[in-house]
Amino acid sequence: MILRSALFLPASNSRAIAKARMLDSDAVILDLEDAVAPDAKAMARDAAVAAVREGGFGERLLVVRTNGLDTSHAMDDLAALATTRPAAVLIPKVDDVATLAAARAALGPDVPLWAMIETCRGILSLGAIAQAATGLRLTALVAGTNDLAKEMRLPYPPAPEALLPLRVQIVVAARSAGLIALDGVCNALDAPERLAAECTEGRRLGFDGKTLIHPNQIAAAHAGFGPNAAEIAWARKVMDAFADPAQATLGAIRLDGQMVERLHLAEAERILARAEKAAG
Repeated sequence: MILRSALFLPASNSRAIAKARMLDSDAVILDLEDAVAPDAKAMARDAAVAAVREGGFGERLLVVRTNGLDTSHAMDDLAALATTRPAAVLIPKVDDVATLAAARAALGPDVPLWAMIETCRGILSLGAIAQAATGLRLTALVAGTNDLAKEMRLPYPPAPEALLPLRVQIVVAARSAGLIALDGVCNALDAPERLAAECTEGRRLGFDGKTLIHPNQIAAAHAGFGPNAAEIAWARKVMDAFADPAQATLGAIRLDGQMVERLHLAEAERILARAEKAAG
């Protein structure tokens, strides 16, 4: 699955939902939580349910983020979504396995869960969450860097190095369980250089893609999470080298002055498959 971009949209905004059907993001996340005013929660829930039922999002994953399970709205959200079956339901502020288990019990067995890791307890519970992923039908971890920085009491804007090791932990946990890993949002709407740098860094840390807060961020996410031209060229060179009959049975070969092993061949195959799907 290619998931370079996941665009948050307030479920209370009907025009944004209609526009999302024409955007080229890989996923759309209809938000019932932070982006919705307290007195608009029920209306937003109804709008999200209607959007899921109406469809029209093509190959884009349609995900819905509920309110936190510590709020009075969460159970109503989950009950409504259990009957509509979006591509996934994103649970915010996942502190531990118990949070996900409660969501699963309320949602029923059919709809996959995504977990937003945005609390200190959530970071400390990553290992247990990853181990429980299969049983809970958890398929993605999402870095909630804004809330995490707030809970850590970091000065605003937070220093990138303060969150970097925590983001890496999210990637490691996701990879240990075969989950999607999505990086946190970029708050700057008019700073394309910063957005591009964040996407490049997220890719270098191993994230699959990035959560976004505005449609104008989609192109940068797709460029940053690639694969880019250099990666594709390297992958083709590795594939060609191992396809050479003289080297086809070797476990490691010399290529451009570097040792390349079969693990690199597997990575090359993954890159080219990703590039082909992105192009098509």
